[in-house]
Amino acid sequence: MKIVFMGTPDFSVGSLEALIKAGHEITAVVTQPDKQKGRSLEMSFSPVKECALKYGIPVFQPERIKRPEAVETLKTFEADIFVVVAFGQILSKEILDMPKYGCVNVHASLLPKYRGAAPIQWAILNGDPVTGVTIMQMNEGMDTGDILTVREVPIQPEDTGESLFDKLSVVGAELLVDTLPLIEAGKVQPVKQDEESASHVRMLTKEMGKIDWTKDADALERLVRGMNSWPSAFCRFRQKNLKVWKAQVVSGNKNAKPGEVIEVYKDAIVVQTGKEALKLLEVQMESKKRMAVKDFLLGYQVAPGECLG
Repeated sequence: MKIVFMGTPDFSVGSLEALIKAGHEITAVVTQPDKQKGRSLEMSFSPVKECALKYGIPVFQPERIKRPEAVETLKTFEADIFVVVAFGQILSKEILDMPKYGCVNVHASLLPKYRGAAPIQWAILNGDPVTGVTIMQMNEGMDTGDILTVREVPIQPEDTGESLFDKLSVVGAELLVDTLPLIEAGKVQPVKQDEESASHVRMLTKEMGKIDWTKDADALERLVRGMNSWPSAFCRFRQKNLKVWKAQVVSGNKNAKPGEVIEVYKDAIVVQTGKEALKLLEVQMESKKRMAVKDFLLGYQVAPGECLG
């Protein structure tokens, strides 16, 4: 098929490369405008743009995809279908209706659950045993289009937002390649989403990573995994931020208050929570590198009774 591909972050790259390797003709890649990055403020390309340039594919970077001039440019790219994978802009009805087979989206959740931003992280935060990828026929709503195909992915106890991101990127690319021939052959039966089962999740913010020690250890352990790699879970330690990258739930001390250090081992710090305790295994002090707690304790003396804010 002739495809216009719309995407921006790392998550999108696997789908773009899979389409190319499957023999589809990518007539253009649409991605977000270049942004200044770092202290030098040098212009940075999106991962999707870098991939497109590697394969010699034309790149279009509109500030606003809905503007008339952008719509007119889209019309010049001959395509049977538009494939959207974490593009970052909302498409108008005019754009959705433009190609023969409309626009399809690769969404990293089992719709109608987790419409909106950050569905991968929220599945971990909420303790879901399974997540997956949905290929959806796009409409004017936010992730409200008909479901075309679905593939489930179990969430492992050790999965983080980052590891699940990588898994779903691969599964999404595979499912997309499997689905497009079915769309072209008319063998996909669209299924309406159950609005009563729908949920919408908000974008992650840095503040959401702040550890509230009064919460249960189970919830905090999921926070640590779900916020990895951004924005990360963190707490205050000696007037500075301490990021927690890896932790385990262990038995607590009912006589200790939330946030209080109750045990210190050579490779772990155990902190009381609202229910049970959290065993910190990997941390990162503000302005320092990420490290195992056994290395952290070589530079910081921590004793039972100290409190993490």
